[in-house]
Amino acid sequence: MRRYLYFTVFASGMTSLAAEFSASRLLGNVFGTSNLVWAAIIGLILIYLTAGYFIGGRWADRSPHPKTMYGILAWGAFTLGLVPYIAQPVLRAAADAFDGLQVGVLLGSFAAVLVLFSVPVTLLGMISPFAIRLSMEDAKRAGNVSGNVYAISTLGSFIGTYLPVLVMIPTIGTTRTFLVFSVFLLCVALAGLALSGARKTVLFYLLMVIALAALALLGGHGGIKKTSGQIYEAESAYNYIQVLEVDGTRYLRLNEGQGVHSVYNPATLEYGGPWQQFLVGPFFYADRTPKDVTRIAIVGLAAGTTARQAAAAFPNVIIDGFEIDPAIVRVGRDYFDMNLPNLNIILGDGRWGLANSRESYDLIGVDAYRPPYIPWHMTTQEFFQIAAHHLTNQGALVINVARVPGDRRLIEGLATTIGAIFPSIYVMDIPGTFNSMIYATLRPTDAANLERNLLTLSLDSTTHPLLQKSLSLAWYNLQPAPQRTIVFTDDLAPIEWITNDMVLNFVLNGEIDTLQ
Repeated sequence: MRRYLYFTVFASGMTSLAAEFSASRLLGNVFGTSNLVWAAIIGLILIYLTAGYFIGGRWADRSPHPKTMYGILAWGAFTLGLVPYIAQPVLRAAADAFDGLQVGVLLGSFAAVLVLFSVPVTLLGMISPFAIRLSMEDAKRAGNVSGNVYAISTLGSFIGTYLPVLVMIPTIGTTRTFLVFSVFLLCVALAGLALSGARKTVLFYLLMVIALAALALLGGHGGIKKTSGQIYEAESAYNYIQVLEVDGTRYLRLNEGQGVHSVYNPATLEYGGPWQQFLVGPFFYADRTPKDVTRIAIVGLAAGTTARQAAAAFPNVIIDGFEIDPAIVRVGRDYFDMNLPNLNIILGDGRWGLANSRESYDLIGVDAYRPPYIPWHMTTQEFFQIAAHHLTNQGALVINVARVPGDRRLIEGLATTIGAIFPSIYVMDIPGTFNSMIYATLRPTDAANLERNLLTLSLDSTTHPLLQKSLSLAWYNLQPAPQRTIVFTDDLAPIEWITNDMVLNFVLNGEIDTLQ
């Protein structure tokens, strides 16, 4: 019986961590996966576990029987399986509220879903104290027994950390992941009840299995969100992915959906927003033509909007696109016609991929920043040194940076950091959005070069109209030189501090986000 008790602790520990990571995906589909969301999830899960340890220890002393523990485990497993089904209407209401930025509904929904985890996680937290009490035959072995229980529970937690994220959620989805762990743990509880002699009680708890099976068959259908115009949705190891189609134009949205990551319409290449503004970078050098741009890199390829625009604007270009999420690449190919013959797709982290590239580029575009999702390791002096090392003699770095009204701290910090390596820095604000573009050139340049190139290319009938418009938009919306702040490094890059403060101020002020 002791061996099975240890197996129970292993299963309980595994399910506890699986519940935590599955909760992040359940909430991340609507509220995003920022460190603010993660902090709320981890903090409350720890509070629920603390309550479970406290209550479980006292209950175990009052009723030190396997039947009691396995009954608690059964109820914990069952209520965990109910969470995604009860949360589903709340999350769909929150998704609608997110589209309209109804802050009150959002906060209420977020809190309500987190409260749903209080019962199952607290019950699961009670198992370890119970297991210690039931295994305690000799007080002299108390340390050994408790050490074994917590070691086995932690080993289960280790498995529960990776299994849902790397295997189950990408293959069967969040709801079924909850269900699999719930039914598995329920079976562990039923077997434990049978082994402890409570066979009659097992028949009652079998009703829980039937109820969960019925939910699996009858509930949870119809997709995660029901956004108007939605033609595709999926979950990957990295993102919740959604494709919308409105009046013939397709939009890629990720996670909570605040922001469009790619656009596609077969009838046009002009979508506004930041994508086409990447093309401007090389033209801060004097006497540059589209034919001079022969190889570019896009870090944060998404579904390929900038790549298609670059292929049209630069007749001789080869494009290396770095994208960490293979599921987004598949969506790009299937829904956004990301099938360019001159596009090389490199899967993996953008910094790692760029550092290991053997190529030199006339333009490196970084489209991986959007508060609060800014990979800090791609904002540091060391990263920009990597970028500089992979630029040609007349190469340019361009990054797309989001901002909020009246707050340019992120732009200033990035411009200061880039300026520690690149001699010339320019910033433009894209009209009608909360996006800015930072341009940096490897050699000293002058903004007047952009104006002269614009005038020259406007007279050239072979220049693509999209490029002409992008150059014009950049020239007329150049901003004064940003203030200098600190240089971000791999050792110190307070990106989360800045972005969290930006987002919280934005929400509390009730602004409407029109950011691409």
